[in-house]
Amino acid sequence: MATIKLTFPDGAVKEYEAGVKPIDVASQISKSLAKKSVSAKLDGHYVGMHDEIKHSGDFQLITTADAESGDILRHSASHLLAQALKRLPKFADMHFGVGPYIENGFYYDTDNGAGNQVSVEDFPEIEAMMHKIAKEDLPILSREISRDEALKLFANDPYKVELIEDLPADEPITIAVQGDHIELDKGGLVPSTGWIKHFKLISVAGSYWRGKSDNPVMQRIYGTAFWKDSDLEADLQRRAEAKERDHRNIGRDLDLFFTSQEVGSGLPVWLPNGATIRRQVERYIVDKELSNDYLHVYTPVLSNLNLYKTSGHWDHYRDDMFPPMDMGDGEFLELRPMNCPSHIMVYKHKPRSYRDLPMRIAELGMMHRYEKSGALTGLSRVREMTLNDGHTFVEPEKLEEEFKSILQMMMGVYEDFNITDYRFRLSYRDPENTDKYFDDDEMWEKSQAQLKRAMDDLKLDYYEAEGEAAFYGPKLDVQTKTALGGEETLSTIQLDFLLPDRFNLTYVGEDGQDNHRPVMLHRGIVGTMERFTAYLIEMYKGAFPTWLAPLQVQIIPVNLGAHGDYARKVQKQLQAAGLRAHVETKDAKMGYLIREAQTNKIPYTLVLGDDEIEGQTVTVRQYGQDQTKTMSLADFEGEVVADVANYSREK
Repeated sequence: MATIKLTFPDGAVKEYEAGVKPIDVASQISKSLAKKSVSAKLDGHYVGMHDEIKHSGDFQLITTADAESGDILRHSASHLLAQALKRLPKFADMHFGVGPYIENGFYYDTDNGAGNQVSVEDFPEIEAMMHKIAKEDLPILSREISRDEALKLFANDPYKVELIEDLPADEPITIAVQGDHIELDKGGLVPSTGWIKHFKLISVAGSYWRGKSDNPVMQRIYGTAFWKDSDLEADLQRRAEAKERDHRNIGRDLDLFFTSQEVGSGLPVWLPNGATIRRQVERYIVDKELSNDYLHVYTPVLSNLNLYKTSGHWDHYRDDMFPPMDMGDGEFLELRPMNCPSHIMVYKHKPRSYRDLPMRIAELGMMHRYEKSGALTGLSRVREMTLNDGHTFVEPEKLEEEFKSILQMMMGVYEDFNITDYRFRLSYRDPENTDKYFDDDEMWEKSQAQLKRAMDDLKLDYYEAEGEAAFYGPKLDVQTKTALGGEETLSTIQLDFLLPDRFNLTYVGEDGQDNHRPVMLHRGIVGTMERFTAYLIEMYKGAFPTWLAPLQVQIIPVNLGAHGDYARKVQKQLQAAGLRAHVETKDAKMGYLIREAQTNKIPYTLVLGDDEIEGQTVTVRQYGQDQTKTMSLADFEGEVVADVANYSREK
């Protein structure tokens, strides 16, 4: 009998008969190890616990203690889902695409043709069948088959046939078998269905087959699975919290914005409440920039295509830009994807001197990106956006000083908005990616070193990420967590030695020569109005600090006829003080109106009746509180005005 040698992670080498199974290897080491071993790897490739090992190599057992085992479990749960669907009569003719694991979950793309579509209401029945199959404890075995065998085996499933036909001719084809269910699969599965005990189906959504918009739309069924029931429950709690924070849900409930196919995908419509929040953010950031010596401008959302060819955006971001518009006279206009070329032209409008520097240009600049339909999400990923954009043109020797100044302003903004959950990322180029990044090693090494040195001088923690830089230079990104658990860039500062050279930007130095090249810093403090507002909605759960709240004071007269005039007087006085106040005129019970004000998360609710008129007072209930207090109108006005001026800081 032929023998093989397996090299373990600790360097130990052991000899076994060819055809030995990982479960046998684990059992020989210890019974407890065999009970915990989920899968194995040979030379980096998965081997099922009951599959034969036919050649020597580096060998590793994966146990439930390894982080990787969670991915294996969730991958296996996707197969369990497919098997359960096939066993249910109304889904027996369903076709299947792919069923991978994803972060903290899994999905399977399905197509039931004109038959019953899967709905959330079907989940209990599907889960019950999944539990039944799990209890059957069916062994999961892998084996290699020929291309002809694979095509015959999956002849009735067009999606699997397409996947098989797209495989390179020399690539082995493997299948996973669990009882009556067969999957096209490369491995990485639990030993049997009995290992899959703690799972939950989460949602169902539409998805283009293989992510291409000209392909059929399939149903993507999402789920998750964990080794422990307590971990599953904790995850479901996190998902419930995320759903509660999801800016799309809050935006709908509080009437902040909407999206519509009639308007166009990725083109949100800001309703009065949402527009108020956005307007407050815009006023705040413009005032902040003006106080930091920024010069605000307005530049066109359309520009000559040649501008973006010079900048390099056409070469590097063409796929993310809308098609140019042929004006018929040799001119092509482009919806701008970036504002920087426009601000470069402001700088270039007339000669500049070193005395003009640093020159800080800022704009709430509208941009357009050709995002794929499947990537569009509420306000956080859109096709039209307005960026709080700024560009500084600075002498090279003052670059680090200006970078620190921008960063300190950024952190002051975060303090005002009470943003604390973020981390800094230094984004560098990938030196191997010569297609994306400008080829100048000296420039990259110098600029990356300057960025790192500035962060070290400020004693700020950061992590480094290769391949995340802009094509023209390295950058500092501020990374935040979204309610749905993803990570997005909220703010950025980017160093740029390239574009000043491409546009031949100069300034007159102290020597009187107009041949000095400025360095350019790109920065977005609060990013786009769309993404920043989405972030604020999720961070505050819709309960905005008073200065940002769409409506700050809801005024409820006990009886509109008897107390309406006083209510309107109170409203006018508060409005004269710059506050957003509204008199409720709905014919409904007082308790309902007060609860509605709380549901709408209005910071202050005033109830006005006979006693308030007589004493020229107001009875106040703050959001989230049960008790009320009665005070003079003047005192209430002063309290709210002070609250607004305090931004989000603790009183």
